[in-house]
Amino acid sequence: MTKWIDDFGAEDDVIVSSRVRLARNIEDIPFPVALVKEKSQGIFTQVQEAISEGFTFTSLEKTSEMDRKVLVEKHLISPNLIKDYENSAIVLNEDESISIMINEEDHIRIQSLLPGFQLDQAYKIADEMDDKLEQKIKYAFDEKIGYLTSCPTNVGTGMRASVMAHLPALTMTRYISKVLQAANQIGLAVRGLYGEGTEVVGNMFQISNQMTLGRSEREIIGNLKDVMTQIIQKERDARATLLANNKIRLEDKIYRSFGILYNARILSFQECMKLISDIRLGVALDILKDIDSNKINRIMVMSQHAYVQKNAGKSLGIKDSDIKRATLVRRLLGNND
Repeated sequence: MTKWIDDFGAEDDVIVSSRVRLARNIEDIPFPVALVKEKSQGIFTQVQEAISEGFTFTSLEKTSEMDRKVLVEKHLISPNLIKDYENSAIVLNEDESISIMINEEDHIRIQSLLPGFQLDQAYKIADEMDDKLEQKIKYAFDEKIGYLTSCPTNVGTGMRASVMAHLPALTMTRYISKVLQAANQIGLAVRGLYGEGTEVVGNMFQISNQMTLGRSEREIIGNLKDVMTQIIQKERDARATLLANNKIRLEDKIYRSFGILYNARILSFQECMKLISDIRLGVALDILKDIDSNKINRIMVMSQHAYVQKNAGKSLGIKDSDIKRATLVRRLLGNND
């Protein structure tokens, strides 16, 4: 499993993970949208020669469709990377806290992904990896504008900093729309589970910077940290309000969700994520004992479509996937019936 799933981090009752991604392109080579296969292979070679020991290079063309989708579900690569998998590759370190996507929207996308609220550390790791690559790779860079990228919104620092936040109490108390609207107004983007163009499930929100031009990396990180600190407090306040106003109803909701997950024989992904959201809240409020956030993270990842099929060792239809998902969740919660 990857580090963000199996490790603990600050404020992880609300913040599931922190990510920093740096977009880079190689000088005098067309952006990936205009690349021919020979050029894409040349980028593979440059990156392989630039990385140090402790990293694994994998051409996505040589992996199965199922394995590519599992990488997406673990948030190690973007859904866009597998659209042109014949010309794409991934570089991972041992604990998968660093991933380098090759030939996504840009030639190189360096990602650091850590558990909890660790934006500063994620940036430090990504920046150090960026420096190592730049020692051997000449980036497309303009002294006035900054790093040149395929999408104009990434020009400048080329950095996207984001957190995956679990905000069930704000959703239940119906304050979530106001909070997210305020975040949008100050230049933050709010997206679903897998980023841009994906839906919110299980009360999981990806919140990131939109501006990359005209601000330094530290300013971008600082702004996101300031806003998220306020959102964390608002979520905790909403949780306290739910406990104070109707503790029994909240406990009943959480225990019912746990009971379904512990005993269900059929589970769709959407239902599973909704129930996982409830038990994650129950753990954070110390209503549910002997379950930690790592176990919930494993359930969240392993209950996704490709992972369920990977575990089964074959492609499954919807009905069989729902049955297999329920079996996996029961066993992860300690029910082997």
